[in-house]
Amino acid sequence: MISPMNPSIAGIKALSTKLAVTANNIANIETDGFKKSRAVLEEAVPDGVTVTTERVDTPGSLLPTDDGSGRTRETSNVALEEEMINLITTHRAYEANLQPVKTWDKMMESVLDLFG
Repeated sequence: MISPMNPSIAGIKALSTKLAVTANNIANIETDGFKKSRAVLEEAVPDGVTVTTERVDTPGSLLPTDDGSGRTRETSNVALEEEMINLITTHRAYEANLQPVKTWDKMMESVLDLFG
């Protein structure tokens, strides 16, 4: 029998990975040449959701180096505003996946009270 909690738990695990990817992107926003990653969530039957990570190879901005040589350096391709939106949507999705787990817990508590 498939547990009714499997989709929610799979979603929570996938969202944890997405949160870790976003945190890594934010932590490396000032690292020259860093390429951000993206977590892609996909529906999986019967488990609920799977996550894959992929590197985004878009170029960062080109800025002159500080040594006056006329050379340029490439900044990271991380946009903080995009990462903040990812954090907000991940937080809301996490809350939504946690709600069935809380409801299941309350139902089991009520059933145990009936037998106890």
